[in-house]
Amino acid sequence: MWATAACGAEKGATVENATGWQEPASYAYTLASSEGERSLLGAFRVTVRDGKVVNSVGLDDSGRRVVQQVPGEVPTLAELLEQLDQARRDRADTVEAEYAADGHPMRIFLDWEKNAIDDEALYVISAYEPAVGQEKANR
Repeated sequence: MWATAACGAEKGATVENATGWQEPASYAYTLASSEGERSLLGAFRVTVRDGKVVNSVGLDDSGRRVVQQVPGEVPTLAELLEQLDQARRDRADTVEAEYAADGHPMRIFLDWEKNAIDDEALYVISAYEPAVGQEKANR
């Protein structure tokens, strides 16, 4: 099951993650970050412990470059959701999110200015794995 939240015509509307998902302290996920002119482009395997990224592995040339040059750019899921919320507060032209059945984000698309070039951001989250013992905390 996916829940979708989007802003476009409803600029600035606050849409909570309808599933009530809360980020666990520890988990791993795969991030594919594309679109726009940004430093965070590429594919990554991300490990989070105690709410902080403790390991990120670039899975393609762009991802390896980011991990080597600016490792602090690789976000937690909470940081991605904060970008989503900030885009809503900033009244971005397009703010879209899709969520998995457990409520974690699976896709986030942001476009701040409809007619601007290269200001978009697309994040696709896959292979999300809460740390052992964290699965039930989110239900």
